[in-house]
Amino acid sequence: MSAVATPTISPAEPDHSRLGSKQHSDGGWGLVPVQVRSARFSSFEVGDFEPVTGRELEWKHTPIATIQPLLDDGLDGSALPFDSTVVSAEDSGATVELIGRGDARIGRAGKPEERASANAWSSFEEALAVTITGERPVEVTVTRSALGAGPRAAHTVIVAERHSRGMVVLQNSGEAMLSENVEIIVGDGAELTVVTVQQWNSGAVHLASHFAEIGRDAKLKHVVVSLGGDLVRVNPSMHLSSEGADVELFGVYFADAGQHLEQQVFVNHDAPNTKSRVSYKGALQGVGAHTVWVGDVLIRPTAAGTDSYEQNRNLLLTEGTRADSVPNLEIETGDIAGAGHASASGRFDDEQLFYLQARGIAEDEARRLVVRGFLSEIVQKIGSADLEERLQLAIENELKVSK
Repeated sequence: MSAVATPTISPAEPDHSRLGSKQHSDGGWGLVPVQVRSARFSSFEVGDFEPVTGRELEWKHTPIATIQPLLDDGLDGSALPFDSTVVSAEDSGATVELIGRGDARIGRAGKPEERASANAWSSFEEALAVTITGERPVEVTVTRSALGAGPRAAHTVIVAERHSRGMVVLQNSGEAMLSENVEIIVGDGAELTVVTVQQWNSGAVHLASHFAEIGRDAKLKHVVVSLGGDLVRVNPSMHLSSEGADVELFGVYFADAGQHLEQQVFVNHDAPNTKSRVSYKGALQGVGAHTVWVGDVLIRPTAAGTDSYEQNRNLLLTEGTRADSVPNLEIETGDIAGAGHASASGRFDDEQLFYLQARGIAEDEARRLVVRGFLSEIVQKIGSADLEERLQLAIENELKVSK
């Protein structure tokens, strides 16, 4: 579904001459479009993908002209500058290091399904590797800032070893024109939280594909926070490949005038007795603010006993905003514990505003209180008091300019 107050512009017509491409078509030359999430083409090589036109299913919501430098050849694949901090108990541990393309940890969690992801995969020279090793909790923060305006590629691998416990925060700010892949490997019995925070400068462009492989009786909490940047697109793809795997995916975003924030979520239930919960919430204000959420859940024939639910909620604060919200559910077995989805986009609840104003709260402050409570539900899921406090403050700053 879409909540919209602005007209849409049709993408350019495709070039029908690209008959030698290996990529599956999304239609256009008399071919049948790919309709199911599991049938999408994937490859590590950018040359296996056709040039992007904007008509493809995975790109139809995205302003292609803005991201074109990240689709073209010639990305800077040198290692990105970063700072890291590790907070751990004596018997816990974590390592942060750069590794070469040939390292065995690379390529374990997933494979690119679109050109920008494959371009980044084909271009990076070294990957950043974060490894969690201990059974007592450890928190790792990786900070990246001022990456420059040139088109760059990056690759990150996060590994939680068997029965380990930890949190990894990827903090992004400053300038960027970045396409990256993030691999997440959660070992059997491990519990891992991964938080990616996008507080880029106003002109930044960031495309990210996150791939996760979740082991037996392992748990992953994945949180996407997008507040800054011109165009930010973070797409998590979760593979519950072993019995008892459990994933929670949360997202919170705030789009201002002219800003495009996008997330396409894929949860692949591929083993018995797996569980997933997806909850994304966003607020939009200002002419041209545009958010996109696509939620795909696939329950394969091998996934008996699956318990799955996904939802997306959007709060439109002003005229001229657009929220596209598309939940999809594919079920290939009748032996499940439950599966459902929900989506809603709308304006303020007049009853909530009336309740607050009736108690002497001014209308502007009442609106801020409603939005704060709406988004704080997701922030409070992170599990790090310092990070939650900082993000609450960032949301407060967004609300100060709310009109």
